[in-house]
Amino acid sequence: MFRNTKLNYGLIAIASHWLSAVVVIGLFAVGVWMVELTYYSAWYKTAPHWHKSIGVLLLAVTLFRLVWRLVNPKPAPEQNHQTWEKVSAHIAHGAIYLLLLVIMAAGILISTAEGRGIMVFDWFELPGLTPLIENQADIAGDIHQYAAYSLIALVLLHALGALKHHFIDKDSTLLKMIKFNRG
Repeated sequence: MFRNTKLNYGLIAIASHWLSAVVVIGLFAVGVWMVELTYYSAWYKTAPHWHKSIGVLLLAVTLFRLVWRLVNPKPAPEQNHQTWEKVSAHIAHGAIYLLLLVIMAAGILISTAEGRGIMVFDWFELPGLTPLIENQADIAGDIHQYAAYSLIALVLLHALGALKHHFIDKDSTLLKMIKFNRG
C-alpha cells in the first residue's frame, strides 16, 4: 500500500521519512566535518558540492513530504496517549519541518550570495539569486549552523519519544513508521 490509512502509514510516507532521516543525519555529520577542511584538502571542493547537491534534493523530498501529508490521512494516535504528548508531537513535527526549510533556505542563500547558481551534481543548476543583504553568506551561515544543531537536538528528542512509545508505553507508534500495511 502506497498511501496512508487511518490506521497505518503507507510505503511512500515511511520511505520518505527514513530517507530524510538518514540524509539529514549524514548532511549534519558532513557539515560538521567540512568546516574543518583546509584549502589543501582533497575534499575542499568535493564535499561542499555533494553537501549542496544532496541538500537541494532533500529540499525537493521535503516539499514532496509536505504535500503528501496534506493529501493523505494521518494514522490516528494510540488511545493511551496523553493530550500533552499529542500536542508535543504536533509541535515537534512542525518544528522539524520548519527547521528543515530554514536550513535549506539558508544553505541556498550561502551558496548563491555571490550570484552563482548551485550545480546539483551534473544534472541541473539551481539559479543563483541576487544578494539580498550585506554579509548574506555570513548571516545565512550562522542561521544554517544554529538551525542544524537545533534540528539534530529535536531529531534526537523525536527518536527518544518513538523509543519511549515502543519500549515503555508498548504501543504501535514506532511500528507504524517501520512496517507498512500491504493492503
